[in-house]
Amino acid sequence: MAHPLQAISTADADPRSTAGPPRFTPETHARALYLHLPFCFHKCHYCDFYSVVERGDTDRQDAFTDALIAELTDWSRRITLRPTTVFAGGGTPTYLRPELWDRLLTALHGLNLLDHAAEFTVEANPETVTPALMKQLADGGVNRVSIGAQSFQRESLKALERWHDPDNVGRAVDACRAAGLHNLSLDLIFAVPGQTLAMLEDDLARLAELRPTHLSTYGLTYEPNTALSARLRLGQVTPLDEDTQRAMYQCVLDRLQAHGFEHYEISNWARQPPPGPTRTASDPADLPRPHAAPPLPADLRCRHNLAYWRNQNWLGVGPAAASHLGGHRWRNAPNLNTYLKTSPTPTAEDYEHLPPDQRVGEQLMLGLRLAEGVALDWLRRHLPADDRRHDAIDEMIDLNLLERTPARLRLTRAGLFVADSVIAKLL
Repeated sequence: MAHPLQAISTADADPRSTAGPPRFTPETHARALYLHLPFCFHKCHYCDFYSVVERGDTDRQDAFTDALIAELTDWSRRITLRPTTVFAGGGTPTYLRPELWDRLLTALHGLNLLDHAAEFTVEANPETVTPALMKQLADGGVNRVSIGAQSFQRESLKALERWHDPDNVGRAVDACRAAGLHNLSLDLIFAVPGQTLAMLEDDLARLAELRPTHLSTYGLTYEPNTALSARLRLGQVTPLDEDTQRAMYQCVLDRLQAHGFEHYEISNWARQPPPGPTRTASDPADLPRPHAAPPLPADLRCRHNLAYWRNQNWLGVGPAAASHLGGHRWRNAPNLNTYLKTSPTPTAEDYEHLPPDQRVGEQLMLGLRLAEGVALDWLRRHLPADDRRHDAIDEMIDLNLLERTPARLRLTRAGLFVADSVIAKLL
């Protein structure tokens, strides 16, 4: 998984130009920092995030690292960049060569970008996790790893064009913990063509056995312009029917709650309280002696993603990375060559500055994704008495899709299954 808000509607301005958008000043604060590292060993057929598969003599990792550091340095001079969360996504961040990780981590420390970071997450694929790299990341300030397990079924991995051995997920978890990285998130994809409910139940049981602190569970979507969607159009893939997909989401809700996870966002789960003894390494001789486990945070929800869902300020650097500062949004052009040529101020696109009414709708969209929902006092301040959305809210409460508590408006369990439709009525 990369940036959850990476898709932005197309508009016509560049936030670094003089044509309308502001030139940000040191009074602009960014509390979350996203680093997009686009390199991958292989492009998975369902993935619609910008990534680059280097082949032959083409190797732009070195030049990319220099450009990423240059962009970070440029922004550090322009705004107040004191992130409390840092998230390296991609692509496959752990596919970046170790010596380049050294260069990047040194730069982050040199720019004081980790001084206030309570959470520094790096995404990883199981086959790219090694004990040496995990120790290097931990020593450099990383304290959370998100591993793309996706499935433990060879048939499902093949359907997704994932190339790791299912057993490598456990080995990756062991390598992280041996390096002192105990705050671990695992990703799972369900509703994969050919998947059965029994296969999903096995996946959930194996995830729980590894005792991660966090889980992200996604129903497979057929995104435009992906190889999977092309295969669907050609009749080479048969998606699961809606009843089966609904039964699978129901299974996820029931099983993960039974395993002690808190469902805090439509697709995300956090273990509360922190887990006890962790799984032992399958072959301890292959791993360094485990570091003492640092205390885990009391709240194991992903702080970085909460910044997105709460519509706070974040800065994204790297090709295709999205940003949101002071109500202005854009993304860097999704092209590595363009990114390298325009360093340190990459070409931006998809600029938008929402008018107040649309900002309210967007906040409702993001807030209702969270189990906590939206505060009623916020609604009273931002929804005029004659706003059409009051009637839509009342209608969905009558349908048992939304509920009002004394302080919040939130989705019901029934509403979770049709969340997109519910939220669309409030935009």
